Amino acid sequence: MAVLNKIRQRSLFLILIIALALFSFVLADLFKNSDALLGTAQDVVASVNGKNIDRIDFMSKVENMQRQLGPNATSTQAMNRVYDQEVRRAVMNTQFEDLGMTVEQDQMKDLIKQNFGTYTEFQNEVGLFDENKLTEFVANLKAISPERSVLGTFQLNYDDWVNSENSIAIGAQERAYFNMVKAGVNATLNEAEVEYLLENSTRDIRYVQIPYSTINDSLIDVTKSDINAYINNNKAQFEVDASRDIVFVEFKEAASLDDENNLKNDLEVFVTGKAVFENGKNDTIVAFRNVKEANLESYVNYVAASDDNYNDAFVKKSALPAVVADTLFKLNVGDVYGPYKDGAMMKLTKMVATKQMPDSAKVRHILIPHVGASSATPDVLQTVEQAKITADSVLAIVKGNRSKFPELVTALSSDQGSVDKGGVYDFHPSTQMVKPFSDFEFQNNVGDIEVIQTQFGFHIIEILDQKGSSKAVKVATIVRNIEPSTETIDNVFTEASKFELAVQGAVFQDIATERKLPVKPVSGIKVLDEQIPGLGSQRGMVKWAFENGTKVGDFKRFTIPGGGYAVAQVTKISKKGLMDPETASASVLGDIRKEKKAKLIRDKVTGTTVDEVSKNQSRPTSNSAAVNMKNPTITGAGLEPKVVGTAFGLKDGETSGLIDGDRGIYMVSVSNIQEAAKLENYQSMASRLSTTRSSAVQTKVYNALKETADIEDNRASFY
Repeated sequence: MAVLNKIRQRSLFLILIIALALFSFVLADLFKNSDALLGTAQDVVASVNGKNIDRIDFMSKVENMQRQLGPNATSTQAMNRVYDQEVRRAVMNTQFEDLGMTVEQDQMKDLIKQNFGTYTEFQNEVGLFDENKLTEFVANLKAISPERSVLGTFQLNYDDWVNSENSIAIGAQERAYFNMVKAGVNATLNEAEVEYLLENSTRDIRYVQIPYSTINDSLIDVTKSDINAYINNNKAQFEVDASRDIVFVEFKEAASLDDENNLKNDLEVFVTGKAVFENGKNDTIVAFRNVKEANLESYVNYVAASDDNYNDAFVKKSALPAVVADTLFKLNVGDVYGPYKDGAMMKLTKMVATKQMPDSAKVRHILIPHVGASSATPDVLQTVEQAKITADSVLAIVKGNRSKFPELVTALSSDQGSVDKGGVYDFHPSTQMVKPFSDFEFQNNVGDIEVIQTQFGFHIIEILDQKGSSKAVKVATIVRNIEPSTETIDNVFTEASKFELAVQGAVFQDIATERKLPVKPVSGIKVLDEQIPGLGSQRGMVKWAFENGTKVGDFKRFTIPGGGYAVAQVTKISKKGLMDPETASASVLGDIRKEKKAKLIRDKVTGTTVDEVSKNQSRPTSNSAAVNMKNPTITGAGLEPKVVGTAFGLKDGETSGLIDGDRGIYMVSVSNIQEAAKLENYQSMASRLSTTRSSAVQTKVYNALKETADIEDNRASFY
């Protein structure tokens, strides 16, 4: 009671303490996310040359892009696609504004006509583009916005239409811009002449090479300061974005051996026991005293309710599961084999029937499609019923006079793969065609002709010939997917949680080794990466690794696609800027060693001719004929552009100094000069150069503009 009285007496003090604690908590979070405190970047996904890309508009476009890309695309993929489009638009707009390039109203009308003139919605009764219909359509879109209206094969609202118009205008501006650039990169006749000479002039050289490999790597000491100096001398080569290195241990929700054995025991009930088997797929109870004695109808009913469909067809041995094909093929009708494991499935197979079947068949057919059939083109207007009537009529004609088959193929068949061959498909196995088609051609006789329906429409098929004959079988298989049980899933969660707890205050690698868990490293993760090698999509893990509060040594548990967990630890944090010496060492050690070896070789070489250096260094001399500047390859030495370039600067009979090549130190002398014969006209060469340059203009110019643009990328704050 005394305590309660004291609390009441000091209630104001306690309220102040609690308020201060809450305020400090919020303030700390604000400082942690300084952008929120300062009001910057909250609504800006990126800034390009001082112009912002708005978050709300950007996210709306990402949603639209996600719909366009389909269900298999991730939000990160859609976001990256939209970002690239928006950055390109902003970069190019800067150029358009600087040059005063605009799309005028009359030009825009022509562009819209070019893009939408073929749409029936904008055509009059004689099929010509009607601007009034376009105006009416757009006005209606605006009136019903944000609802959508149908245009062609897709739906759009007014905002979509405005975006489409903007894209068309920007496309026109880009074409005009790049056409102007292309006009300025055409090759001159002088440039064409130089190119011709480079391609056709040659030199015969004599050389001596002292390979860098003559000095063992162990004799070359490369220090950290050497690596730093190399990096600073080649900064552009070593500019890197911020990155993270992690390691992770994976805990997959995979079926255990006990899960497999339990499933196997369940299936064995059919063969040996009297108990019922519960099908987890639809909760029906199916009981067989003995599956071998069960009639086919009952068995097939169960197969249809299993994790795979019953294939009511005769197949060759090659179509059976490879792991048990030999065994299944030898079963007698009515025999059952299994349970057996086939990949991620447990199976029980019954031999239903056997027969002799042709090994291959040759047929011809006429395909009559209908609306909704696979591969049906937009001009197909017949319904299923109408297509069937047409097919039956064609069948009656060709049965009465089979010589008419080829002309009816040309006139009616929609199968473009066989029209030019009179509808013929030469000898092929039973697995090549869709099932109804294949069943007819392999289960009937030469000369038989009939209408067969598939997902492509109605086929009038005639069997022209059959080859070979071998055993085929029809099997019925109960299939159950091998999946982890609830107990296994619980155990995986427990193991992952125990590992996460054990790592606290301990060495990640030691705990993993102690538990015999492989530790997998991943290096160079970028801030906008989504995929983690070995784990798949892990955007959450990447965001965590780049959070301000995440430090080297921090770890966290994440769920993984397909079920299970990964416990990841950050092992390295690399900031944006120059690559650190440790990371760069792998790529620069060879170059630094080469530089040091070159100096050592030069210091010990004496002589001013190829023969003197050859004798001094006990290295053979070699010859290389018709060396060319466009393909600077030396016989016996490989690609050596510096050496070839030096040789082309020498006179006939002249000898070079020592040259630092890619594979060693060289000295060369020119023994023959072959200058290309002059041409009367270099216009064809100039045209070729101009075409080559023009084809690369768009990509190269845009990349250069983007590289020099002032781009601030805030995507990682939102995705």
